[in-house]
Amino acid sequence: MTTAVAPSAPLTAEDRCDRCGAQAYLRVELTTGGELLFCAHHAREHGDKLRAIAANVHDETHKLNDKPVPAAD
Repeated sequence: MTTAVAPSAPLTAEDRCDRCGAQAYLRVELTTGGELLFCAHHAREHGDKLRAIAANVHDETHKLNDKPVPAAD
C-alpha cells in the first residue's frame, strides 16, 4: 500500500501571518494536525523550531525575489 500526500494549495495575498498579520509566505502543517502561517520575517525567526514540529513545510519566500511581470497595454 502506498500513501500519497496531497500538495499544499499555493499561498495567496489573503493568507496572513499568525504572528503579525503580514502576508504569509510559509505554511507549516503540524504533526498534531493543525497549521500555522508565517510572513518571511517570522519564518526566519522561528524556522528551526517550526521545522522540528512540522509534518510538512510549504515555503514560498522565493516569491519575494521574483520580478513583477509588466502589464500589457
